[in-house]
Parts: sequence; structure tokens; C-alpha cells
Amino acid sequence: MRINPETVDRIKQSADIVEVVGDFVSLKKKGANYSACCPFHNEKTPSFNVNPVRQIYKCFGCGAAGDSIKFIMDIDGVGYGEALRYLADKYQIEIEEEELTDEETARQNARDSLYIILNYAKNYFQQQLQQHEEGQAIGLSYFKERGFSKNILDKFELGYSLEQWDGFTKSALAKGYSADIIEKAGLLIHKEGSRTAGYDRFRGRVIFPIHSVAGKVIAFGARILKADKSQPKYLNSPETEVYHKGDVLYGVFQAKNTIRQQDACYLVEGYTDVLSLHQAGIENVVASSGTALTVEQIKLIARFTSNITILYDGDIAGVKAALRGLDLVLEEGLNVNVVLFPDGDDPDSYVRKVGAEAFKTYIQNASQDFIAFKTKTLLQEAGTDPFKRAEVISEMVQSIVKIPDAIKRQVFFQRTAEMMQVDEQMLISEGNKVIRKQQKAPDRTNFRDRGFQQDLRDAGAGSGPFDQAPPPDLFEPQEPEQPTKQRTQLYYQEEAFIRLLVLHGARELEPDITVCSYVLGEIDGIEFEEPIFAQLLLLFRENHSRQLVLDTDYFVHHRDTDIRHLAMEWVTEKYELSNLWKDKFEIFVPFETDVLDKTAFINILRLKKAFVEGKMKSCMQRLLQKPDQEEEIALMNEFMFYKGISMAAAKELGRVIG
Repeated sequence: MRINPETVDRIKQSADIVEVVGDFVSLKKKGANYSACCPFHNEKTPSFNVNPVRQIYKCFGCGAAGDSIKFIMDIDGVGYGEALRYLADKYQIEIEEEELTDEETARQNARDSLYIILNYAKNYFQQQLQQHEEGQAIGLSYFKERGFSKNILDKFELGYSLEQWDGFTKSALAKGYSADIIEKAGLLIHKEGSRTAGYDRFRGRVIFPIHSVAGKVIAFGARILKADKSQPKYLNSPETEVYHKGDVLYGVFQAKNTIRQQDACYLVEGYTDVLSLHQAGIENVVASSGTALTVEQIKLIARFTSNITILYDGDIAGVKAALRGLDLVLEEGLNVNVVLFPDGDDPDSYVRKVGAEAFKTYIQNASQDFIAFKTKTLLQEAGTDPFKRAEVISEMVQSIVKIPDAIKRQVFFQRTAEMMQVDEQMLISEGNKVIRKQQKAPDRTNFRDRGFQQDLRDAGAGSGPFDQAPPPDLFEPQEPEQPTKQRTQLYYQEEAFIRLLVLHGARELEPDITVCSYVLGEIDGIEFEEPIFAQLLLLFRENHSRQLVLDTDYFVHHRDTDIRHLAMEWVTEKYELSNLWKDKFEIFVPFETDVLDKTAFINILRLKKAFVEGKMKSCMQRLLQKPDQEEEIALMNEFMFYKGISMAAAKELGRVIG
């Protein structure tokens, strides 16, 4: 089914770019716009800009740009139709659809089919939990025994799979879903050597749906409730086209708003840890689902906050798991604290034992920054053994040099020196040794960012390789650079001219005289060399001949990707003028719109000057080919004609003529 154009228009008009992007990224007000670290590439300094007036976003780092629909498509990896459905659901717009042709139906996105069957499975498992006799007796009883309320069951869409070989598969096949798509979603397992006989992946287990950041079900976790050593306690969906476990955190959809509001995230290990903390009113919590913490998961948290507290079991395994995860978090520039629970407890058991308020108090009192936690832990293991204490120093330095922020590194070097009663300069020297080894090693994954290298040099305070430029081969191997087209002065003048038309062409300089009509009249006979600028100039000329002036929104939403991206880049200001110029220093800086007449005039002169200088260069090249006397005289006359125009333009622009 296709969403009809009227519904699409209603969705576009209702969707607010700040609200849509804010569901996935923590935005901060910056003048008239909003900024954040880009969710599409790894960065430490915000270069992602959201413009509420134009309803677009633009990243100056990676070039990503678009509107609300494009953002959902990119952030969640879905098609156009699925992005529209997401926004329609968010803004409670009833979708009216049209029938697709057979050919269009055949081209439907395979990802959409996976989302549909996974959503059906989620509803099926929920129904079995709430309505089936077996689900109520086993699954619902288990959740009630754990103290989970009806609200929690609904919030996380928990379910139950019946103790049947193919109960779900039969139900899905009866509803018209193909066995192929059921298998691709990880819900059906075919018997070895058979493409007809198969069985359900999840049988006799309580079901924990795993959601994407946007709230779509992408996979399932399942816990067995009977004592059966032949089966794993927990069983997860396999990797599919829509589910990559290293990229996902359990509970992030339910937690993201609270994480952003409180500017803090608790990281736990298991599904029930998340549920119990939500039950206790602690909602800024996500789980790594028992898997080793990955860089992608840390980046997912970083979209909403830079502060993370790891809540792990107090046993030896829990301590080691916390230590393993710390370095990854540090490397991504997040502030990390650790809380360990009394031996034998995890977040789930402890919050049920002491209650919500006592749990929150414990978290506050037991929270340690990573230096205190790691140093104490390693020193306890080392005891008084001088060799082991030396190893502890090496371990601590290995962690500290991973921190991208130079100031934080310096603070942690100082703290570590105090706690271990060693000389701070000695620690910095050890840091230098680590850097030298990493520079020589073939694995350079810890040094992907040149900014990080600069920070390392800044932090060294004149010691060792910290104040040496990194060797050219220090970074990850790059693809051979393609030769870039040399941009001439004419290119930049053409760009400035077209930018003026796109942003201000419809504005009036005087009554009934628009910027568009004025500047087009002044460059009659000039054609642009850069193809995309020539295409845009033609658009303006054709429409102007019909007494029409194209406005900025026409280009921002143009169907041509290159034109759309150019327009978005031009309407998005990378920097904003500080209010201090006016409020504190009483200096009034005019905006471009205040001096449009002067700007238009200067753009015309600069364009003509660059244009005629190109003609002069052409004349000189033809003269070098030693033409006959008659042609040489003609070329000289032509050259002097263009030089006269160039000199006149230079004089008007106030330039010194050589």
C-alpha cells in the first residue's frame, strides 16, 4: 500500500524537526538554531545543526542533511514509507493509503517485511502471555513473582512463547506470512537438510522484545523457566538485516528521554535489571544484554548524554566486566563512574531487597570515578608486591592515555599519582612510552582522530612524543585520494552569485524590483561553467521569464539531491554572531539581509571580473599558439577589451590594480 499525497503533506506539515531529532540526539539551543554531536559520524565537537525555521538539519562534519523524513530514514535505516509511518504514529495522523501495482508490491523493501513480521511476533507473544492458559500459568506467574506490574509488562511489551514446536510459525503462516521471511527474521529454524520442516526458535520461554531507538521491534531475548541443562538459560535472536546486537542496547527506546533530561545513563547487564529499575522509578537505564560492551553501544549512549555509570555485580566477574568496559567508554570521551553491589547482588536483586529510595541512596554513595575504582581494585590485587604495583601503574597509564580530552587526562594523571604515591611526571613519561609503542604498532585503531593526537601532544607539556607531530602513517590506511578538480576564482564567484539567488532572490530591493530581477538583468550574456550552477541559473532565468521567482524552500526540498544539499548548506549558518557585540560593546554588525543591495552589486562585479579574466586567459593561451598577424591583432584587441572591463570592476571594488 502507498500513502496518498494528502497524508504525506499532513505528515510533513506536522513533523517538527527539533522534536524528531530530539528523540534521538540531545540538542542544545545555539542562537536561533540547535546543535549536537552528529549521530551519523564519530565526533567530539558538535557540528550537527538543526534549523527550526527551515525544518532541516545539516552536519558540517560529514555533510549529512535533510528534513524530518530523511533523518528517520538515516538514523533508523528504514525506507521512505516506513519513515512516514513512524512520523504519522508520532503525531497521531491517520494514514490513508492507495493500492500498489503488482510491480510496486514486488519491489517492497525487504526490511519493511522484517519489521512487519517482528511486530506480528511481538503481538503474538504478548497475546499468549496475557490470554493463553499456559502463558498465564507460567509466564505471567513468573513476571508477577518478580514483582513486575502490568504497566511494566505493557511498557516493555513482554510476552511468552508456548511450549510447542511450531505454534508461532503455524499462526504466522495462517496469516499469510511466508516461511522465508519468518526464517530471515530469526523466528524459524529449518531442520538440517530440509527446507520444508522447521520449528520455532523460541519455545516455552518468557519473551523480551528488543527495540530500536525509534521503538520498532528488531529482535527478541527469551528466558527459559524450567530446569533444563541441555538448553541455554537465555536465547537471543540471531543477527538479521535489521538487528546487529553490537549496535543495540536493551531499553534504550524506553530510556532515551529520561537519559537526556537527567543527563546521565545507568548501564546494566540484563533484561530484568532494566525492568526492576524502571519499576523502582529509575528510568535512565539500559542493558548490554550480557554481551561485551561495544564502541557502537557507547556511541548510542553518547547521543543522549556524556555521563555514564556502570552498575555491575559485585563478584569478581562483575569487577572484571566493569574494567573491560571502562577503557572503551573513556576512549569515546564519556565521563564514566562505576557502582559495584555487595557480593551476591545485582541491580535487580538489590533494588528488590532494599527498595527504590535506599537503592538511589546507595548509587549516590557508592559511585566512584573510574580512576578511584580501577586504582583501588588493582592495588588490592597487587598488595605490597612491588612488581605487581608497577604493573598497576602501567595499567592505569594505558587507560588514561585513551581519554581524548587533554584536561581530563592531566587531572587523572594527578589523581593517580596521589593515590599511588608516585611522581606525576613519571606517569606522563610512562604515557609517552605507550604512545611510542602504539605509533610503531600496526594496529592504530586507538588513534583514528587527528584531534586526539593533538590533545596528546598538548597534554605532554614538552615531554617525549607528546610534543612531536605524529608520523604520516600513524592513522588508519586511507583509500588513495582521487584527484580533486581545481576550483578557479570563477567557480567561487558563480557559487556566491547562485547562493544569493537561492537565499534572497525573492526579496525586494525596491518596490517591484526583486534581487532576482536585478542581478539577472546585470549578467545578460554570461553563462556559467560549473554544471550545477549553470543548471540553477537556467532555472531562475526560465522562471523569471514567466514572471516567477523561485523561493528558498523550493531548493531546500528539491528532488535533485545535489541541489537540495547545496541549498541546505547555504541556509544553515555554521557560526552565529555573539550578542555581546551589541549588548556589551554596542557594536552593531549588519546582517546580509540589511545590505542586500550592496551585496548584490558586489557579487555582480566580482562575477564579471572573474568571467572576463577567464576570457583574458583564453586570449593569452591562443596568442601563445602563434596565430597569423590578422588573428593576433584581433586577439590583442579582444584581450584589451576584457582588460578594460576587469580594471573598471577592480576600481569599483576598491582593489589595487597591478
